[in-house]
Amino acid sequence: MSENRTVPVVLVFSGHDPSGGAGLQADIEAIVSMGCHCASVVTALTVQDTAHVQRFVPVESSLVVEQARAILEDMPVTAIKIGMIGSVENVEAIHSVLIDYPQLPVILDPVIASASGTELANDEVLDAMRELLFPLSTLITPNSVEARALAPDGDTLDACAQEILESGCEYLLITGTHENTPDVVNVLYSNLRRMDEYHWRRLPASYHGSGCTLAAAIAGLLAHGSEPFSAIRQAQEYTHESLVHGYRIGMGQYIPNRLFWVNSEESTNEIRQDD
Repeated sequence: MSENRTVPVVLVFSGHDPSGGAGLQADIEAIVSMGCHCASVVTALTVQDTAHVQRFVPVESSLVVEQARAILEDMPVTAIKIGMIGSVENVEAIHSVLIDYPQLPVILDPVIASASGTELANDEVLDAMRELLFPLSTLITPNSVEARALAPDGDTLDACAQEILESGCEYLLITGTHENTPDVVNVLYSNLRRMDEYHWRRLPASYHGSGCTLAAAIAGLLAHGSEPFSAIRQAQEYTHESLVHGYRIGMGQYIPNRLFWVNSEESTNEIRQDD
């Protein structure tokens, strides 16, 4: 029988995506790929496929709290990842949990809208996130569209970053998949300044769940005790590989192959056996 507490546990707050491309399913696959156990708290139920989000229903906030506290009182959680929240009440519920565990790194992926444009967080939810969750977050990972929505007074992405950092988060990673640049440029900020810039080959397809994958992978690496700069870099490498190996299984966007490493290991084993 294995010794207890050998696998780091990541507690995830996120919505359920029946297509399996984003949300909790994406988080679980990415966190497992980092060698961690994912304990998932459902914040919303969605009706969606790989092309559109038709509608969603937030889970009752008291149930969100009960799910989270049941896990936190049972398992040695070492990191928390937050995705789709669903309502102001759920922001408040998550806040009530986080303030009791200030030692845990918190990765917040501010899911505001689907790729098809369906609103997943209104202005009231955004205001609540800024006030209650940003100050408790170790890292926030918006794409450029989300960064502009979170900091509407900023006239550049750097200005948006400064405004978001002033809310109290420690690190901010703005991803550039939505920008008109030859490469995808992701920029890391901290201490009210640019800390690093990452360039990734722009792929021809669009992907369902890439942001979830990145944030969850960072959370998994931090759960192992990795230093933030290393975790942020390694998670981007993993996410890019999952997109390179992605597949189009529905009629909409591609889905990242977050378990690409399984096939890679099988191929390596086959080569070794042939030798």
